Amino acid sequence: MAPVRVAAAQIEAGQDVAANLAACLRVIDAAAAAGAQLVVLPEFCNHLSWYASREQAHQRATRPGDDFLTAIAERARRHHMWIKVNVTHAYGNGRTGGTNLIFDEKGEIAGRCDKQTLMGAENDFLDPADHVGPVLDTPLGRLGMYACMEGVINEVTRGLTLRGAQVLLNSLNSFATDEADLHIPVRAAENKVWVVAANKVGPLLPAGELPAIAERLGVPPEWLHGAGESQIVAPDGTVVAKAPRTGEAIVVADIDPSRADDKRRPDGTDILAGRRPELYAPIAEPPVGRRRGPGAAELTVAVARGFGHVREAALEGHQLIVLPELSAGPQSLAAALGGTTGVAVTSVIENGAHVGIVVGAQGVVVRQPQLHATRGAGPAGHSPTGKRIVPVDLPWGRLAVIVGDDALYPETFRLAALADADVVAVPYRAQEPWELALGLPERAAENRLNVIVATPYGQPAAVFGLSTDFTLWTSWQGPFTGRISTPLRTDVPATTYRAGAVVAPAQAANRLVSRRTDLVDGRPWRLLGALIN
Repeated sequence: MAPVRVAAAQIEAGQDVAANLAACLRVIDAAAAAGAQLVVLPEFCNHLSWYASREQAHQRATRPGDDFLTAIAERARRHHMWIKVNVTHAYGNGRTGGTNLIFDEKGEIAGRCDKQTLMGAENDFLDPADHVGPVLDTPLGRLGMYACMEGVINEVTRGLTLRGAQVLLNSLNSFATDEADLHIPVRAAENKVWVVAANKVGPLLPAGELPAIAERLGVPPEWLHGAGESQIVAPDGTVVAKAPRTGEAIVVADIDPSRADDKRRPDGTDILAGRRPELYAPIAEPPVGRRRGPGAAELTVAVARGFGHVREAALEGHQLIVLPELSAGPQSLAAALGGTTGVAVTSVIENGAHVGIVVGAQGVVVRQPQLHATRGAGPAGHSPTGKRIVPVDLPWGRLAVIVGDDALYPETFRLAALADADVVAVPYRAQEPWELALGLPERAAENRLNVIVATPYGQPAAVFGLSTDFTLWTSWQGPFTGRISTPLRTDVPATTYRAGAVVAPAQAANRLVSRRTDLVDGRPWRLLGALIN
């Protein structure tokens, strides 16, 4: 199809609805002047998401035919462009939604949906969606809409992709700096779709109350401003346009939505066709909470490339040693671990199947068959035989093994989190840059898992540990950085044979990214039919 010019706009929005509307119209006009056929605006662009009561939120929300929505519709007609906004919206039945609306070039509302997963105080004032949003087949491509917190977890964007979306439109109201460098681009890469994301700038709380709130939370007031960096991301995770950190702005790019129809990796694996929905049923079941207590405060881990480095790592005191795929057999590993309390993880081929193994000095502790099919480099052509995640309890916590290309699938790590894993070992061979740059750190972030990735010599590897500084609702040990869920990253250079790190199994028990917002149990489990069918 012909290229489509899209824009992401960032504005400051306060409690003055008229001023907010004026800001929206300014950036819409600027996007039109730049030739955009579609523009995305931030979340809650009609009013701050801060209210005295649920009743006040409902009273100040938009309504069909009001001045705010009428003006947006008029601009869509005037410029003959599509406009996606997110507002608080009052429904006749008393509900108030965090509502995505998209206006077509005639100024008509072409689609709407409410936010499925609410963040923090939004739970006090708004009602979550009771149905999924549409995928709209338009002259600009197949469009799906989501908002902010829905992009901090994987299920909403995954569902839109599975229902055919080529371009995902994300409206944000976030001070988190890891939105721009992790949560936004990873949703493009892991689904091989375009993402157009618009964040706010300026205070996200009432200006008069901001200093007191910041003092109560123990963070500098400027960190409670919208983080900006609105952006447009290609299906390989490349950010093709990005706005500055502060200030009203638009960014524009020409995109080819049909690029999102190719879901293949370099080896030919189709990342959607390779899914196994029959295994994902627990993701769509009612949350039961974490049933295990926290693991150890600290765990020393190592990435070892080559069997010869296993004993050295164990004698140095590393309790978990992760090797690349197919590095050694269980007998050799057990011998290398003799006289130590460490365990090693790699994979083997058993009866034609690719199987992850955890080995201690006494032999194999647990086997984890691969869940998804593999083709290309590594253990090519082996059919999946695994039916579920098989965790193992060790003195320092619960370990899960994610084998080879199982690491491509966000669903696999979600299953590990639902099995109450604290640490995940990943013997792996990457094929695309986004996998280690975005995909695997996001698996740690969105599930609160410590993740140790071992790749072959010649490929970079990494350890992703959980920080104790995680949520605004607990005291931070270090200075506040604005990065809410990004893990602590220890890179292992491609030509390093052995490297160690320290991770925190106990932190996997803390999944509350904000008040009443659990990263795992807060998934929109009632609305995940697309993931399991």
